[in-house]
Amino acid sequence: MGKSQSKLTPDELATLQKNTYFDKKELQQWYKGFRKDCPSGHLNKEEFGSIYKQFFPFGEPGDFADYVFNVFDNDKSGTIDFTEFICALSVTSRGRLEEKLKWAFQLYDIDKDGTITYDEMLQIVTSIYKMTGEMVKLPQDEDTPSKRVDKIFRNMDRDHDARLTFDEFVEGSKQDPTIVQVGVIQPSRF
Repeated sequence: MGKSQSKLTPDELATLQKNTYFDKKELQQWYKGFRKDCPSGHLNKEEFGSIYKQFFPFGEPGDFADYVFNVFDNDKSGTIDFTEFICALSVTSRGRLEEKLKWAFQLYDIDKDGTITYDEMLQIVTSIYKMTGEMVKLPQDEDTPSKRVDKIFRNMDRDHDARLTFDEFVEGSKQDPTIVQVGVIQPSRF
């Protein structure tokens, strides 16, 4: 195994320290684990889905894992390299609220047109409900994906155009922070 494969170069380490909320030791540990689990240095969609299946064994996390994968895969190569993985993990686990909101908006904005439609929100929420299965007891006004999305849009869609802008999403998320905490696996759970 070459030197560049078994550990991060000093330049890579410095860049990641500057662009994430992880320190040098944490980055080295994450890299070691990533390379152990992904000897090729890349994680494909199927492998990523397997990780979610470990954390949600009683549900069907496949669709949600695909949506999260698409946000992690920043360069749209079809695989996640260590830099993409650790930068996304940094935002979702330790990022500032604004960063988490931007990340969550990217997740819900499936077609990447800068707005979240009712249908896009419904697709994500449906995938979350499938993933969590019966693990979570929900209030009656949120016990189906469509009821949950109806409630979200009632609270967030200020101009009633059936689309959420980033500003509407940010404002609405202040009233409902669970929107931002959508099924992302946290480092403490690994």
